[in-house]
Amino acid sequence: MSTKEYELVVVGGGTANNVAAAAADEGIDTALVEKGKLGGTCLNRGCNPSKILIQAANVAETVRGSGRFGVESSLDGIDFAGIVESMDSTLSGIADGMEERYRANENLTLYNDEASFVDERTVEVGGDELRGEKVVVATGSSPLVPPIEGIDEVDYITSNEALYLDEPPESLVIVGGGYIACELGYFFDAMGTEVRIVEANDVLLHREDGEVAEEFQGIAEERHEVHTGYIGTSVSETPEGIEVVAEPTGGGSGDGADEDEIRVTGEKLLVAAGGKPNTESLGLEKAGIETDERGFVKTNERLETTAEGVWAQGDVAGNFMFKHSGDYETQHVIRNVVHDADEEVDYTAMPHAIFTEPQIAGVGRTEEELEDEGIDYTVGKARYADSAMGRAKKLEHGFAKVLVAPDGEILGFHVVGEEASVVVHEAVVAMRNGVTADEVADTVHAHPTLSRVVESAFVDAV
Repeated sequence: MSTKEYELVVVGGGTANNVAAAAADEGIDTALVEKGKLGGTCLNRGCNPSKILIQAANVAETVRGSGRFGVESSLDGIDFAGIVESMDSTLSGIADGMEERYRANENLTLYNDEASFVDERTVEVGGDELRGEKVVVATGSSPLVPPIEGIDEVDYITSNEALYLDEPPESLVIVGGGYIACELGYFFDAMGTEVRIVEANDVLLHREDGEVAEEFQGIAEERHEVHTGYIGTSVSETPEGIEVVAEPTGGGSGDGADEDEIRVTGEKLLVAAGGKPNTESLGLEKAGIETDERGFVKTNERLETTAEGVWAQGDVAGNFMFKHSGDYETQHVIRNVVHDADEEVDYTAMPHAIFTEPQIAGVGRTEEELEDEGIDYTVGKARYADSAMGRAKKLEHGFAKVLVAPDGEILGFHVVGEEASVVVHEAVVAMRNGVTADEVADTVHAHPTLSRVVESAFVDAV
């Protein structure tokens, strides 16, 4: 086995492929190791494909709802296979183009294989050992499949496979109630699938602000068969499809000691129970890289691991499992690793968005977190339906909610409604830059935009 020396070895070709590219562009001899397609989860198995599919769902739902505006239309059919094929070809072209550019870079060597550490800064890749003066670990995450009895004996799918089906199932049971479950539930429902959700927590999207989760719960229950407060205990194949047996946890629709187990059956079973870091086969212990109790790589404020000369970023580091946080970390790793800076990351006002219909977004603390921490706050709230644009769009659901400290500091902002993923960013910029709630409330917002909902929530708080 030969050993090849590099100035930098990057393990993982998702967001961190930009670290490798930046290093190579600076003339640094770099190795990039990625066993799958470049671009990682987001480009190939996550946010990019799912959002393309969800746009098709939005169009279908717009057609179905056009009668509310006096516009008569009909949905004559959905070319499901064509939608998926178009998505796949678009994203595959991006990944293939990225690989072509990287292979043409004389300072960058791409290894399409799996890496495993053999010592602090050496990884085994195929029949070679690659040693780096510096190493970046960015192997991402993958779907978590809980140890449900019988799960290995049925043909279940995760989000990886759900995004690339040839046709929509007639019925789909989803185990899990987080953002992936809810986004895919919305998509398949719009495609004509009967969706049934089984979630252990007492409400879907339980990490959201309580009022936001409650609002979405009502919307989801109008669309799907929803069983919250039930945990899947076993699955099996039956003549009717895949059956999930679930027991009550004492919350949600399974509340009460006298509740019995339920049986939920569908043509397909989607397991959407969260993610796990891709660290099992990395041999991190041989490199002296410590992980937490869930397997995520421990990092400090500079994204350095416990091994000298080794950094980690993205999902595998577990700081925030968002593409935008991974992008933010990438820029810090480029500065610290490629340009020898000494910068600390600052996760102040890290937003998130969920692309259901309506959308959901948030930044900062929830009301429940403030209560648990004993922090004083006031609430400002405004409903979409009470705004001019909300009336124009005939929006029945949705609101914006701001949480404000006595001194005017914005502690949190949460929104469920039209374009929530865009609306949230006014609060993100304000929080990131120390703008007070009074100052936002005193800012002129163009009428009759959805931003007036933000203004009204802040005015209500102050």
